[in-house]
Amino acid sequence: MIFVDTGGWIAILNRRDQHHQEAVTIFNTLQQQQMHLLTTDTRLRYDTNHSIAVMFLNRIELLVETGVLTIAEIDRDMFEKAKAFFRQYDSARLSFTDCTSFVVCQENNIFETFAFDQHFSIMGIQLLR
Repeated sequence: MIFVDTGGWIAILNRRDQHHQEAVTIFNTLQQQQMHLLTTDTRLRYDTNHSIAVMFLNRIELLVETGVLTIAEIDRDMFEKAKAFFRQYDSARLSFTDCTSFVVCQENNIFETFAFDQHFSIMGIQLLR
């Protein structure tokens, strides 16, 4: 299973993103390998325009319906663990969203992520390239 970070989704959908071509290649490879993907609800709307956000929503729904993607929900226990990460890694400049993503990866034994955020490396999670 591979965790897909918001940055991966944005890079796929936004042709102007600096990682767009690489993201499309990685995503196509994951689909060819029939990898199961896991993500969380994202803050995509804050990083792009509404039409791209709607395209993203449509794609997510299709991937969930076809069993390719699971959306992890952050429960109370995961939220508490994310708070601990957030407090522990002050010097790393992690966002709280980063910390919830790390907990999701930890809880699901995920060691590879489709992301362009170097913070995953801090937690020992390999970035796909």
